[in-house]
Amino acid sequence: MSSHLSRRSLLLSAAAVAAAAGPLAGVARAAVRTPKVLVIGLDGALLTRIKDANAPRLDALMAEGLTAPSSIYANPLAPTSSGPGWSTLITGVWPDKHNVKDNTFTGSRFAQYPDFLTRVENANPALTTYAVASWAPITDTIFSSKVDTRVSTPSAEYDTGTTSRAVATLRYGNPDAAFVHIDNIDHAGHSYGAASNQYLAAINTADGQVGQIVDAVRARPTYANEDWLIMVTADHGHTDAGGHGGSTLQERQTFLIATGPGITPGSTRYDVKMPDVAASALAHLGIALNPAWNLDGRPLQQPQPDDFDALRAQLSTRTDETGIPATILGYTHTPPAGWSVDNSAMGGGGMTEWRGWSFTTDEFWTQSQRDQERESNVRARGVFAVADGDEWCDKAFTGTFDSTLVSPAYPVTGGTTATLSYTTYYRQEAPQKGEVFVSYDGAAPVLVRTYTADVPSRTETVTLQVPAGVTTARVRFRYTAGNNWYWVIDGVRITSS
Repeated sequence: MSSHLSRRSLLLSAAAVAAAAGPLAGVARAAVRTPKVLVIGLDGALLTRIKDANAPRLDALMAEGLTAPSSIYANPLAPTSSGPGWSTLITGVWPDKHNVKDNTFTGSRFAQYPDFLTRVENANPALTTYAVASWAPITDTIFSSKVDTRVSTPSAEYDTGTTSRAVATLRYGNPDAAFVHIDNIDHAGHSYGAASNQYLAAINTADGQVGQIVDAVRARPTYANEDWLIMVTADHGHTDAGGHGGSTLQERQTFLIATGPGITPGSTRYDVKMPDVAASALAHLGIALNPAWNLDGRPLQQPQPDDFDALRAQLSTRTDETGIPATILGYTHTPPAGWSVDNSAMGGGGMTEWRGWSFTTDEFWTQSQRDQERESNVRARGVFAVADGDEWCDKAFTGTFDSTLVSPAYPVTGGTTATLSYTTYYRQEAPQKGEVFVSYDGAAPVLVRTYTADVPSRTETVTLQVPAGVTTARVRFRYTAGNNWYWVIDGVRITSS
């Protein structure tokens, strides 16, 4: 009895911590409700085809919660295959950290970046963790032996066996965090292609299995006293002809469907990325995300508004580009409120989309020219700013690329330090250069960072020594180039120390 009371106390404590952290603005979680998480992975599923298929249970989950279409990397970061995909979703970091490059898992860094169920066990061993998968490497390799129960379904039983095991555990057991992997959509994609009726039929079958699993949760005798976050996701997409691993937009597609307390029914978000699944699960369970873990994911319950994302409604279809699908909305030259672009030194002509700093999306920008590593821009979210001299020069032009992105005036305190942070991705070819300047109270800009070598996708932080008496700071990102590469900027902030 004492161990049962201790475990219950720990669970209530986790719920209290989660409520105190405020993962959902304006939503108070009742202290008596026990937080629980279920993640369902649909291997190789395309969100667009789910919407085409007869998938009433997935449609219902989208109506009840949020839908977040997203896109992933391609080589050289990693191919669009299951090993890197599931590793990213389950660990909460991108392939440049977990280092899974294929389905052999050679060189993986799971000791440094463990799966989210292992992090649950490390944070609170009293919680019960469970994983079942139709693809054995998920439960044999990605999830560690610290997970309470790991089941690799025998091939003879396949998704049917995975579903029945998950249903039994979720209905009659008491897992606090569970992961379920369903595989047959991917098989249909390989055998028949994503454009086939067989692929739609596989989605229909998986939809029924998702329904059984969700029904098992909702039929639990303790369900009314529980606080479930349910997330459905995929590791990659498929081509119409069948297959994945390459850099086409279809192969790079993934998504998150999420239902839970405080999530707006029928909502759509574009700022959610693959590593957010693990981070969201941990946050929901009341487990604080330690900065030392170096996660790339952030809880979907804690959105971080970004100025550039406000431009989504202004995005246009292509103008000069021919490789980008004509229906994709993806660029504007109009900056958000408070921002400006100085093109006074910018050359003439060139590709309209990329003349000076542009505001764009991954789905649009990467299609301008595949396999030039634009797909590695994984840490920018939603709408971001890009200066792309390489693409600008693909149409007759005069002069050189010389454009400056200028931020609003951020409040600072004179005589103290402040931190400038931003997400960046920079690919270099001389005589190209990226420069970051800061201007205090409208004075002459001071150079604080220069880029003349490749910089992978990452978050930069620059400590600013704010002069005495100053009250504002404005940031300038100047990119000069010829027929060179590109520079991405996103998530710009200045915070006082």
